[in-house]
Amino acid sequence: MTDQQLLERIVLNPKVLAGKPVIRGTRLSVEYILNLLAHDANVAEILEEYEGLSPEDIKACILFASKSLSNTTFMPLVVENT
Repeated sequence: MTDQQLLERIVLNPKVLAGKPVIRGTRLSVEYILNLLAHDANVAEILEEYEGLSPEDIKACILFASKSLSNTTFMPLVVENT
């Protein structure tokens, strides 16, 4: 599956979750799925919990986040003492 095909699974609609990016046909935001992954949920657990999702939907969330961050400049929140 190409990047474009994966990204087409993510939609933004101002009438759904205040315009947050969501998986097409759901009210599950990219942010929510990434948060689940960050807190040790694995893909199989997410797919079991949310019928109708596919592994490609999860991949699409990760790719969307990656593409969204690719042109972002970050400033450190904490300066490390070395």
